[in-house]
Amino acid sequence: MVVVVLGAPGTILRSVWYEEERLLRVAQQMPCREVQAGMLLSLMGQPQQYSYPSIFIYGHRASGKSHVMHVLLKELELPHATVSCVECVSVALLFEQVLLSFFGCDAASLLPRSPSLSDFVRIYRQQCSQSPAKQTRYIVMEKAELLRDTDANLLPALLRLQELVEDNVTIILLSEIVWDKFRPNTGCFEPLLLHFPDYSKGELQQILSQDRHPSYTAEFYSSYINILLGVFYSVCRDLRELRHLAALNFSKFCEPLAEGKVKETDTHKLWRNIEPHLKKAMQTVYLREVSSLQWEQMQQMEEKESGALRGLSAHTHVELPYYSKFLLIAAYLASYNPARTDKRFFLKHHGKIKKTNFLKKNEKTSNHLLGPKPFPLDRLLAIFYSVVDNRVAPTASIFSQISSLVTLQLLTQVSHDDQLDAPKYKCAVSMDFICAISRTVNFDIVKYLYDFL
Repeated sequence: MVVVVLGAPGTILRSVWYEEERLLRVAQQMPCREVQAGMLLSLMGQPQQYSYPSIFIYGHRASGKSHVMHVLLKELELPHATVSCVECVSVALLFEQVLLSFFGCDAASLLPRSPSLSDFVRIYRQQCSQSPAKQTRYIVMEKAELLRDTDANLLPALLRLQELVEDNVTIILLSEIVWDKFRPNTGCFEPLLLHFPDYSKGELQQILSQDRHPSYTAEFYSSYINILLGVFYSVCRDLRELRHLAALNFSKFCEPLAEGKVKETDTHKLWRNIEPHLKKAMQTVYLREVSSLQWEQMQQMEEKESGALRGLSAHTHVELPYYSKFLLIAAYLASYNPARTDKRFFLKHHGKIKKTNFLKKNEKTSNHLLGPKPFPLDRLLAIFYSVVDNRVAPTASIFSQISSLVTLQLLTQVSHDDQLDAPKYKCAVSMDFICAISRTVNFDIVKYLYDFL
């Protein structure tokens, strides 16, 4: 029996099957997740008795699923095998990891080179007869949504593994998507479902405040976290990302305090100092392309330089590869220049062409006011090879960089994914942004824009 007691100090776990000291240690390591831990302990039941064959835990990224399972199994000393479906790229690695965790190297070596599910079940049953389970064994499958891409019989078999191997074993699937996306058309054994909701703003405040710097008071660091969440909570509720941002920007927050300009209680002045810094960091949320040290160095360089790149993220300019910058420039030109003007801008011997000679009625309005227009891939590459300084072979690297620009949302693919012969794109960056990119490669983009002739 498991009881979850809500009190003023927090939530307390109580169970007749485990020592109170252990449960207290568990509760301290998982703040704001004691209710879910209590539900899990109830589902797992008494260690010596058979547990439910399979449990499905789902919730968004960084909602505490893996952490809660790891703490429970480690602190309560329950036999378990943790399998990452990202690392186990084949079922052979998955089977080997389970046998290795429960029965050792000798059992894992019995697997053939390309083991089938029946091989795994046979070896598991043999080892169980030699060393039967004294308490429930748990197999934790992280990133379980990848199991949908494996053999059709693997997921249904894992869900009823307890029946197949005739052992006290429970499968726990951890996933970011709901069970309805897993359920096979042919049907399968239905696991117990447990949802981990997102952390609320108050819970994030409580968790992040525990990471306070030893040189400062808890109240001071808590006020900093409150400011940080006020900026980032609307766009990012990922605990890991917020923790990274908190560590990244805390030194900047403390600068006026270290210089003796303000006191710890002057929250308003501290906020005014950190606000522009946080706005720049907001442009790089989830883009872990540089380390914290590199980010700080780039910010210091930006402060020393002139205000040419003010308002833009220096991170983007520094981190884009050389040819990606020219690809982005070519995309901008293709989006804002009419296709029939390419001859004027990118052919050496085009002759004199006056703008008034080919100005149409619908082009009297600036193309920048009308917004970016879609363009095909072949036009993008034609402009790219015209503006780049040296000859570039059309290798897979160039095409992969186009995909990266789409992933970074600097380009937008407007054609369907199945349209492979002539995909179409649109440029999604502003004029100021592309001008800053152009200056880093010494390219005068204004000379090539139809609106500025």
